[in-house]
Amino acid sequence: MAATMKDIARETGLGLATISSYLNGGNVREKNRIKIEQAIKELHYEVNEVARGLRTAATRTIGVVIPELNSVFCSEIITGMEDILRANGYATIVCDCRSDAALEKEAIDFLVRKRVDGLVIMPTEREGKNLNAFLQAGKPLILIDREIQGFDCDSVLTDNRKAAFDAVSYLIGKGHTDIGVIGGPRNVFTSRERLDGYAEAHRKAGIAVQESLIVHGDYTIRSGVKGIQRLVKLNPHMTAVFVTNYEMTMGAVIALNELGIRIHDDLSLVGFDNLEFARACSPALTIVAQPTTKIGEEVAGLMLKRVGEPEGSRIHIRLETELIKGNSVSERKADSNR
Repeated sequence: MAATMKDIARETGLGLATISSYLNGGNVREKNRIKIEQAIKELHYEVNEVARGLRTAATRTIGVVIPELNSVFCSEIITGMEDILRANGYATIVCDCRSDAALEKEAIDFLVRKRVDGLVIMPTEREGKNLNAFLQAGKPLILIDREIQGFDCDSVLTDNRKAAFDAVSYLIGKGHTDIGVIGGPRNVFTSRERLDGYAEAHRKAGIAVQESLIVHGDYTIRSGVKGIQRLVKLNPHMTAVFVTNYEMTMGAVIALNELGIRIHDDLSLVGFDNLEFARACSPALTIVAQPTTKIGEEVAGLMLKRVGEPEGSRIHIRLETELIKGNSVSERKADSNR
């Protein structure tokens, strides 16, 4: 016979009103919540989440919209976020919009219809028009990785400008002055910040930025390959390259191998993310590492706070990156830069 509320009350010593309040999404004391959840587990009580959702207007689901599901950066964030949300009784619905603004709108509209309790998004549409329907619903919205100017919502980002500044400053400190960069799409917030950091490092060192040393990709392996090919063709004097995301870093390594250009000996390289790949390369790559798991944890914690307490000033979290040094950067003498 299936367990009932009375069984839970008997097991916990709590009143039916307290049990009912918990099962219907109401607030109960923390010590009582622990007792109830333990009893539910031991008695194998089945909570009717559909009925509970109809009563409370909560579905215990969080929508997630990302530009590329096969991105290591995105998948690691989702993993870190899901672990915490799941432990707190929330499921996630993840939508991949393929970096397409129209598909992003479809995904958001779908999640609105599913009545998700909150939305986490790495936005593709730069003005945020696709988010209007969700904002009108008055539910929590958290931006990750990319900001939208003028939007009143929470965000969790890394300090992309400083990440690029540190990487390029490291190359300059090693004596490199002709440093190529493979940036992301021009219209993406993250890409613009990283290029700003690249330029700032040059300005601080008194080095002019050369336009021929800047190419743009679309955060794919293929664009990393094409980026290196173009940089090498246009800049025979180039001694180092900074690549601004993981997939393009992988493409850059592939292209250099195909061109017969030796990393470190012929061309220094600083990449982005995926420490395992960086270590697997020979020589091991110097990379900018983003705290992807930490980003996911911060997003989950912020979302749990917002679904419980929707009001309050907006929170903007910026996390630091780390420059992890491998053996892919050579030392240049002052008189041998060209």
